[in-house]
Amino acid sequence: MPDSPNGKLLVYASSFASREKRLKSVNLAAEKIANLLKLSVEVVALKEEFTPIYVYYENGDGEPIPLYCNKCEESNPEKIYDALRNMMFVLSFHPKHSALRRIRKEIMRFS
Repeated sequence: MPDSPNGKLLVYASSFASREKRLKSVNLAAEKIANLLKLSVEVVALKEEFTPIYVYYENGDGEPIPLYCNKCEESNPEKIYDALRNMMFVLSFHPKHSALRRIRKEIMRFS
């Protein structure tokens, strides 16, 4: 998906985690919220071997903002989705993220 004017979600994971159930759950949740909010998703495979999987929000101006971290726990995609949605809602109040402010109603509509 091309970059969205609303920003994008970055999923950082070790390249060794590509077949793990955790990564599939996190990626599924990130794609679900991205589709609903018209964001793009990018999976970034890092060569280092580590266990956490991180999800960041990036809107093109500044540092990506951490939204979620899965350290080793098996997680339900719906719980991850809820956590991501809640963080996106909180970010929508920050003056720096006007794109999220415009889609705040969509963020809450899917709760």
